[in-house]
Amino acid sequence: MLVCGKNVLKETPTNKIHKVYLKENFKDQSIIDYLKEQKIHYEFVPIFRLDKMVDANHQGIVIDIDDFTYSSLDEIYDEDFVVCLDHLEDPHNLGAIIRTCECAGIKSIIIPKDRSIRVNETVMKISAGAINNIKVVLVSNINNALQKLQEKYFFVYTADMDGKDYRQVDYASKKVLVIGAEGAGVSKLTRKISDEIISIPMYGKINSLNASVSAAILIYGMIRAK
Repeated sequence: MLVCGKNVLKETPTNKIHKVYLKENFKDQSIIDYLKEQKIHYEFVPIFRLDKMVDANHQGIVIDIDDFTYSSLDEIYDEDFVVCLDHLEDPHNLGAIIRTCECAGIKSIIIPKDRSIRVNETVMKISAGAINNIKVVLVSNINNALQKLQEKYFFVYTADMDGKDYRQVDYASKKVLVIGAEGAGVSKLTRKISDEIISIPMYGKINSLNASVSAAILIYGMIRAK
């Protein structure tokens, strides 16, 4: 997998890095010193080569790393807070949510295999290295995964517009927060199997928030309510 950016380089475990490509006349000596100290193989190349490697602001650095390894559902049964993303398609939202989860101490995120963004170079860059500390569980069916978690005593809270004010909810010790897709929200079946629907009060003329912003508000609200 090709990823890019200075922060991504510093946050990626060195044993996962195959090679680093730097633009010709790369000026950041601290990066070059880091590569030398860590004995990471690197090469100077014309900037047009970097532009072809990744479709992002690469900052003059592209890193060839191991493909991302997804986790399985049974690896997270012992955790007490899991975030589930119902068919998000924007890599910026996924990257931002991963970053929020890592900052909040949440260790795992569930995403579906189909009709959903997966971990790619944009997600890794937006997460600012947080992806290296988060398990991303890839499942065939979101609702089946949620029901399996319920069997393991997780309580499922799904975010939707007509739910109960999230500040008025008594949260279980083991919980899953479900965030819906941009625009479409959560599916009807996901709503049906959820234990509680929660919402963020809106006071302005716009009645919805970006998925990653909603996730951040709810995650910290649920943690605070412990």
